[in-house]
Amino acid sequence: MMAIVRGIVVFVLLFFNLCLWGVPLMVMSLSKFFVRGPKRAPIIRFLARIGERWVAGNNSIFDTMLSTQWEIEGIEGTRYDGHYLIISNHVSWVDIFALFRAFHGHAAFIRFFLKRELIWMPIVGQACWALEFPFMRRYTPEHLERHPEKRGTDLETTRRLCRRYRRVPMAILNFVEGTRFSREKHAEQESPYRHLLRPRIGGISFVLASLGDQLDAIFDVTLAYPKSDVTMWEFVTDRVPRVIVRARRLDVTPELIDPNAREYLKEWIDDLWRHKDTMLDSYLGN
Repeated sequence: MMAIVRGIVVFVLLFFNLCLWGVPLMVMSLSKFFVRGPKRAPIIRFLARIGERWVAGNNSIFDTMLSTQWEIEGIEGTRYDGHYLIISNHVSWVDIFALFRAFHGHAAFIRFFLKRELIWMPIVGQACWALEFPFMRRYTPEHLERHPEKRGTDLETTRRLCRRYRRVPMAILNFVEGTRFSREKHAEQESPYRHLLRPRIGGISFVLASLGDQLDAIFDVTLAYPKSDVTMWEFVTDRVPRVIVRARRLDVTPELIDPNAREYLKEWIDDLWRHKDTMLDSYLGN
């Protein structure tokens, strides 16, 4: 019973923290409608600072209400004014809070790819729009067959946003698997990895093609929890004793930003995923 009460209290506090910073963020973001081009950069920086206050509030809530131990390594050497691409495996909604926590104060406010439909989610969707998150449309093959002019829309959206990121500090996150891990998805994909789904290179190739020459580094992050199938509810009810975040800083090589070197990028990602799978063997103990 106490766990349920704790979980409800944590969710309520997270909601109030979201409102505390999300509502002012939305109001102040209206100024973006009246400013274009390079003059927008100070506004984007200011709005990102509000987003960072939201992250700090979440961290305080977790530290006060939960006994979870955070084991974070490998973030050293980052600069707040840097440009970074973060790639990670995806286990749970907890991943978002873990990555925000890991890079908070070390790098710029993290943005990541979102489904276009989420822009209508109250407060959250509008806040993400204000903070320049890239919203992507997911067209089915059938829809693209009927509307071939829609092909490449996501790439153009990413390129347009990346042009804005050139003027401000940036850390953009891509969950390379494209979805959260589950045993059912793992079996359906016939994944060659024990703890991971098959990586997809679409999102990361968009960023590298658009922003690669501006990146200071790539961070390959491995997220691990002491038990499989961790949910947000288990986390807020204090049933996740440890969250492991291990980052590796990687150089941005010419081959990675070459839009024609798709096979090289695929092999590079596969090598990272094999290494990550071995790391997860030791962290998860199975």
